[in-house]
Amino acid sequence: MKKKGRIRWKMIITFFLFNIVFASCLVPFVLFWGPFEAIKVMAVGAVETSRHPQVVRFFLSDERISEIMHTYDDQGAQVGLNIDRQSNTEDTASGIIIEDIQGQNFKGKVMLISDPKRVKVAVTQEIGVAGERLTDMVKGAGAIAGINAGGFYDPNGEGNGAFPDGITVKNGEIVHNNVGDKTVDFIGLNAEGKLIIKPMNVNDIKEKDIKEGVSFYPPLIRDGKPAVAGDGGWGIAPRTGIGQREDGTIIFVVIDGRQPTWSIGATLRDMMNVFIEYDAVEAVNLDGGSSSEMVYNGKVMNKLWNIFGERYIPTGFVVKP
Repeated sequence: MKKKGRIRWKMIITFFLFNIVFASCLVPFVLFWGPFEAIKVMAVGAVETSRHPQVVRFFLSDERISEIMHTYDDQGAQVGLNIDRQSNTEDTASGIIIEDIQGQNFKGKVMLISDPKRVKVAVTQEIGVAGERLTDMVKGAGAIAGINAGGFYDPNGEGNGAFPDGITVKNGEIVHNNVGDKTVDFIGLNAEGKLIIKPMNVNDIKEKDIKEGVSFYPPLIRDGKPAVAGDGGWGIAPRTGIGQREDGTIIFVVIDGRQPTWSIGATLRDMMNVFIEYDAVEAVNLDGGSSSEMVYNGKVMNKLWNIFGERYIPTGFVVKP
């Protein structure tokens, strides 16, 4: 009897293990080839814009990936969306306003900072070793708020946010540069607090008196004009961006995503439309995905996609008191 019992339990365990393995193998085919269009766009976009885009190419051709990534071109062709704005936090003394926003497929947060000179770049204290959680980064900088900023490269395959990609400027000093004299997409704030979005090299950064800045792309609004064609071609995902109004007000935008019951995510066109809604004259996309995060007074304001909590990142834009 004991022997039969052991055999029965082995069969049950084997059955469950087989089904788990089978389901795991089936998931990519359902995501990339299944009938659920929104999930397919979200999944392909997430992998294609991640650090391992080769994964999706194992299942789909370049032509099919491009087709899926541009699924919502027609829907996003209009300038402006019906974006629902609702005041969440207004701290007159600190010059910060935070609002909830909601679009067709997304929910997120917008932070308005009236004094642009208060916005600085924070960098992980262990560049080349490990990144930091945004809450720790904001606290360590003596700031009261912040969002994630530039992307990172991963030479050791550890994915711990240790190496900021491109050129990083803090307090007027270049603190990290992995591109040498090359010109790269750059997002900088000069001594007057003006947001400058354009390709720059080290000499350009010095000539323009850039005090704070990181590398990322693409521009969403340039000189008050829309800069995104179609839906942007990056699919739907959690997103972060920074912009500026004519009066100097800095605009932080963080969109939640990859949470079908809450917020699927935004296209680059959606992000551009949010900045248009907030009267931005300059705006640019920042690192997104599981890095997208907004912090205020030590609290994470948005709904993180990463089940493990805050991601370790190399840089953030923070707001000093």
